[in-house]
Amino acid sequence: MKEFLMRNLHGDVEGTCSGRVGFIICVLTVTNISPGKVLPGSGLAEFVVHYQAIVFKPYKGEVVDAIVTSVNQIGFFADVGPLQVFVAQKLMPSDFKFDSNGPCYRGDDQMIEKNGQVRLKIVGLKHQATQINAVGTIKEDYLGQIQ
Repeated sequence: MKEFLMRNLHGDVEGTCSGRVGFIICVLTVTNISPGKVLPGSGLAEFVVHYQAIVFKPYKGEVVDAIVTSVNQIGFFADVGPLQVFVAQKLMPSDFKFDSNGPCYRGDDQMIEKNGQVRLKIVGLKHQATQINAVGTIKEDYLGQIQ
């Protein structure tokens, strides 16, 4: 029974997002499993499981490395593990211009293109019940394309 509960726990919570705790990456250990309680009328059993997990909860002001997933005229999207961050053109240095041939953004000495790596700063977060939305910037020193 314990093995069945462990498999279900891993399948149900790993890879999910809770606005309260962040992205649940991996369940490490189960600390307590309550005795089962049979639900009247259905024959199903309910268990309370306490566990420790590795989570990713981004915060405002955090500097992270990301992979660019799409580029368009209004900005670009980049993935930081399970978190998708949007960087608007207004949050890029003023020398960055959109090049539709790429598509990419070109600066004096940098280029932001799909599948490229960037270092960005999270400037805004919106926590919802099952997801986290983020806005980033590359307008500060030491941010932008990673070479």
